[in-house]
Parts: sequence; C-alpha cells; structure tokens
Amino acid sequence: MSELSFEQMLEESLKTIRTGEIVTGKVIDVKDDEIVLNIGYKSDGIIPRSEYTNESNVDLRTLVQVGDEMEAKVVKVNDGEGQVALSYKRLAADKGNKRLEEAFENHEVLTAKVAQVLDGGLSVVVEEARVFIPASLVSDTYEKDLTKYAGQEIEFVITEFNPKRRRVIGDRKQLMVAKKAEMQKALFERIHVGDTVEGVVKNVTDFGAFIDLGGADGLLHISEMSWGRVENPKKVFKTGDKVTALIKDISGEKIALSLKFPEQNPWANADEKYAVGNVVTGRVARMTDFGAFVELEPGVDALLHVSQISREHVEKPADVLSIGQEVEAKVVDFNGEDRKISLSIKALQAPVHTEDADVADVDIDAVAADAE
Repeated sequence: MSELSFEQMLEESLKTIRTGEIVTGKVIDVKDDEIVLNIGYKSDGIIPRSEYTNESNVDLRTLVQVGDEMEAKVVKVNDGEGQVALSYKRLAADKGNKRLEEAFENHEVLTAKVAQVLDGGLSVVVEEARVFIPASLVSDTYEKDLTKYAGQEIEFVITEFNPKRRRVIGDRKQLMVAKKAEMQKALFERIHVGDTVEGVVKNVTDFGAFIDLGGADGLLHISEMSWGRVENPKKVFKTGDKVTALIKDISGEKIALSLKFPEQNPWANADEKYAVGNVVTGRVARMTDFGAFVELEPGVDALLHVSQISREHVEKPADVLSIGQEVEAKVVDFNGEDRKISLSIKALQAPVHTEDADVADVDIDAVAADAE
C-alpha cells in the first residue's frame, strides 16, 4: 500500500464543497471591492462587491473587518483562478425568500423601503429578496407618476409567491381598501346631519370640491360654498386646503357639505337692514335686458329694474351701468319669505315733473321668474 504524500493527506483533511452550498468562513482580507474568506477548503473564498451589496461605489472596508465570521453561498467551486466564488447577497436573498414564503402563507403585512420605481410598478427589497408591486396594486386610485414613492417605506402583502420563476408579487391596494372601509364605517357611525366636520380638499371641479373627511369624501357643491355667489370653485379652493364644513345631508355613502352656516345667514336680519325706504349701497353683480342685480352683501342680491335706473329713458342696463360699479339706491320692496328685494335709483332723483315723482310699480315676482 503506497503512502500518501503530505499534500494528499492535507487535501483529504479539508472538506469538500459544492455549488449552491452554504459555507461559513473567517475574513482574512478585505479590499475596497472584495472580501477574502478562509472557508476551510484548499482554496480561499472570494466575495466581490457586487455579491455583497447593491451599492456599486461602497468601500467594503467600511462594512467588513478582518476576523469577522460570516456565511456565504457557493457560486462556483473554481472561479477560473483557483478560488471559490462566493455570494453573501444570494444567501441573504434565499433567507429573504424564506421570509416572504412565510409571509405569503400567513397573510402577513410586510413593511419595506421602495428600492426602485419601474415603468410598471415598484420594486421593494425584503432581506435582499425582491418583491414587485404592479402599478395597479400600488394604490386604490390610479396614479400615473409613481416617483413620489422612491425611498419610501410602504406596507404590502404577498399575493403571489413563485421564486423559481422569480415572480413574487406584492399588493398595497388591498390594505388601503380595507383600511378605508374601516375608517368609512367609523366615520358614518360618528357623523350626523347638522354636525360640523373638518376635512382636506382632495379635488376641485367646476361644480364643487370633494373634501376628504377621513374615511369618505364629502361634496361641497358650488352653490353651498358661500352665502354669496361663487363663479369658479378653483379660484376659492385648491388641493390640500383644510376646510371646516357643515353636514347638510347624508344619503347612503354620499355626504353633502355646506359652508352656509345658519348663524352667518345674511337674510337673518335683512328685514331691518333692507326695509322699504332704506337707502343702500351695493355693486352691480350681473345684468340682463330687464334690469341689473345688485349685490348688497354676499348672499343678498337685489333687483334694479331697468325702469328704476333713471328718470330718463334707459333702453337696457348695460347702456348706463357696468359690472362692479357701486350704486346707491332706495329699497322699494322687500319680500323676506322669497328673498327678493327691489331697488330704485330713480326714487332718489329729483322729479322733473310732479307726475314723475311716483315710483313705478314693478312686479318683482314676474321679473324674478324671467330671471330664473
């Protein structure tokens, strides 16, 4: 029986390794771009920077010290230079996949930072294992631009787990839907018609603004934005504005809001301020062929009929008046129930002849019906 050489005996005393195996070794050298491990094999193991971290410019000497003990995964038993190619990152990814599998089976909610914003969604990393969240599952509303999520920590659940096909899908949308359902339920149990609520403007349209009340949106219609006239909601509100509003109506899941608080109703004491015979000042708000509507204060408009503009003949209001012009007139009729006021400038002008002194009788109801 032949005797074994020292080298043969040494080689047999060393362990054997296989591709894909997990090995433990001690760091014997660290360069800026690679780590050298003594893994108890005839050759040392090498972990290049790309197999340790996703950061391309990091100096490994700031992360690992000589003497550290660490685990790694065998990528190649011989990397072509007689050394063992190792990966710390792939081992971490394997552990991460195991973590994801457990989360998938247990329907666990995970939290991770967004690593990349892709064309079709977001990529997040859990213990070096990647999860893809499609754009359609990022939010419960359509979002064209996902860049705002870059670097953010988000919650999600794993809805599909197939690491062999590298298909691990996350879903953030269902968590948002479930959370909003809980908030909506709590909101509707709490609010009632007549309550004052606080919210944030979510969207502004030509007909009103949608206010996020924390669980459901309320509609603040343009007609309910002020006791006065609002021509364009977008000139009054912008997204993100905080609003305190009155709940006017609740119908199913629809909430109607109003900023017409009863205590601010300008018609509450209008019968005193605008009693027949009072002289008032206002601004021309709009005009028609039959007269001009004068805003006495926000929410209180009065009709200045064309026949009451002057003792001289006026063909149409626009011939002598302009929008925004301030005018002084006398109240000649007040109807608080129908919220109608009639004015006359002619009544303040000195009559040229005695027969002109009488104020013409204006049929307010008929004129108002024409205005409507």
